Amino acid sequence: MRPRIRYLLIVLALVAAAVAYKCLDPSVVPIFPRCPFRLLTGYLCPGCGSQRAIHHLLNLDLAGAWRMNPLFVIALPYLTLVLLLKPLSHRSPRCARLRDLLLGYRASVVILVVILLFWVGRNIVA
Repeated sequence: MRPRIRYLLIVLALVAAAVAYKCLDPSVVPIFPRCPFRLLTGYLCPGCGSQRAIHHLLNLDLAGAWRMNPLFVIALPYLTLVLLLKPLSHRSPRCARLRDLLLGYRASVVILVVILLFWVGRNIVA
């Protein structure tokens, strides 16, 4: 499949998902998947609340999104930058270096430590 068509399909899928998450509240509508870790253990995983956070962000409720999953709210700009750098890194060496820095070994270790601390912390506080 051509790269342009693939990116167009990805964008269309993201727009459709955004419309669904904006219009439908995952805490009320049962079509959204539930966290299997929470169902099995009763504990929150690092991703718990991300769907509801997306719903709140798309409805411009930053405080509501923060209450659902603060790590997701903090990580969203980072994730967006990494995703935008992927197609650009093929054309620009500067973008490729920045992407390598953001996804390199050290960054991966920092991300893992932050996720683990958040995971433990949110279950101690909750």
